[in-house]
This record gives sequence, structure tokens and C-alpha cells, in this order.
Amino acid sequence: MANIFNKWKEGLAKTSKAKFGQIAALIGASEITDESFEELEALMIQADLGVDTSEAILSALWERERKEGLTKTQELRQAFREELRTRLSDPPPLDFSAQPTVILIVGVNGSGKTTSIAKLGKRVGEQGQQVLLGAADTYRAAAVDQLQIWAERLKLEIITGQMGGDSAAVAYDTVQAAIARKFDVALIDTAGRLHTRYNLMEELKKVHRVIGKAMPGAPHATWLVLDSSTGQNAIAQAKAFLDAVSVTGIILAKLDTSAKGGMALTIQRQLGVPILFAGLGESADSLEPFNREAFIEGILEGFRNAPGD
Repeated sequence: MANIFNKWKEGLAKTSKAKFGQIAALIGASEITDESFEELEALMIQADLGVDTSEAILSALWERERKEGLTKTQELRQAFREELRTRLSDPPPLDFSAQPTVILIVGVNGSGKTTSIAKLGKRVGEQGQQVLLGAADTYRAAAVDQLQIWAERLKLEIITGQMGGDSAAVAYDTVQAAIARKFDVALIDTAGRLHTRYNLMEELKKVHRVIGKAMPGAPHATWLVLDSSTGQNAIAQAKAFLDAVSVTGIILAKLDTSAKGGMALTIQRQLGVPILFAGLGESADSLEPFNREAFIEGILEGFRNAPGD
């Protein structure tokens, strides 16, 4: 467990040193005033918690201060930590009962989607599942090449199609191959859909429908990869994907390179979709199941060294 917390602490170093470090310093002040609470709200918004989440946390802290008289910095810090905790949840257990379990991976260009698929394939494979990758991003040669390189490196099987061909056909072939060759899990990449492009979103719906024709009930899950460094902009992207397909889980990529980790709380508040995994580095082993406690302790690392402790 200590090793898991260390991974999260290292991965969230940029977030904890940015606005959350300022929050730690503010809460560590000798006197908490009305102005301090206003400044706290501004810092939470800047830390990408979002306006609604920030206001809700501040309101809860005001109420607790009124009822409990939070006069000590340690008490206020603990209350802040608890308010964050109530707004996050650990992901539900993953269900691989379908044979094969087909998982559609979606996200915009540059979000880290293809790399996340490879890392996910390695993690699932290490749990004893036979994994097949489907390179259905037929519009971008680099995406297919990248996934093929990862597949070779990780010794994973992959299905590809012709460049510029029908992405839905590749997805269909992947599912059919997974059934025929008795794979446990099929992870299907898709083109980096620009959420402002109606035609591309419609094509994503087509891929979803075609997978269902290849195997009734599939895809069994649709996971959206979001680039953590985009902060609140990722929320608008996520809503567009939720409108197009039934997104059942979120993968937060590039969390280690971002100072905007607070967006995780906004995701759960506004989208109601669980965060399943987070990318905490570049290596193939750096995709970690989302851990609420490790995440909170990671972004609040500055609390340990701030005044008042």
C-alpha cells in the first residue's frame, strides 16, 4: 500500500505544488477570516475544481466552521480533506465476465488514448486475461503504427485495417477475431474524435452499433480517455462523448504532467461517471487504478509541510 501511495504522490507532484500548495499555505495561516474563505474559493477554482464544486466545498466548510468552531489550522485542513473525500469515490470492480469482454476506448486527438490502451492491455494481461487490440483509428497512420509498436513490445495480438478504411469494419473484425480465437478481452481504439465535429461523432455511434452486431450486448464498456492537462476543457469534451455513446468509465491520462488534478472532483460531480484509471508516468506500468485516498493525499502533500503542522 505504501508503494501505491508513493506512486500517486510522485505522479501528483505538479498538482500538489501548484494551487493546492497555495491552499495549504492559506489554510495554515494563523487566522482564518472571511477574506481567507473568499481567497480559498478563488484558489480552488484555479486548481480546476470548478465553480460548482468549489462553492459546494466552501459552503460545507462555512457550515462546519459555524457548527464545530474550526479554530485550529489542523481542524480546518482535516475538514477540507474530508470534504474532498466525500466528493470522490473509488471505481467499481471491473467486470470481465463476458467472453470476450469488448471495451471501446474513445477520446480526442492527443489525449493519450492510444498509449493508455497499450498500458491497459499490459495491466489486464498481467491479471491472466488474453487481450486482443483493435486499431480502429484508420484515419491516422501514426495511431496504428503506435499501437502496433506497443503491441509488439508488450507481446499483444492486434487487428488492423487499411489506412483510410472503414473504422467500423476494423472494430467488427476485432470482435469476430476475439470470439473465434477465444480471447478474454478486446480493447478497441477509435479515431481521435473532435467533439465539435458532428460527422465524426456520428461515425463513432456507427462503430458502437456495428460492434453490437458482431456480438450482441457489446461493447460491454466504453471508456473515455481525458487529458488531465486540459483541466475544465476536458469536461466539455466528456459531455459531448456522453451524448454520442454510453460512456461507462474515465481514464485520466497524463496526470503526472498536469497541475490541474482538481478536475477529477469536477468529473465525478458533473458527469457521474467513475474514474477507473490514471496515467502517472510514461512507462508501460504507469497506468494505475484510481484510488481515492491516494489521490487526495497526493494533491494535499503540501499540507504536510505548510505552516501550522
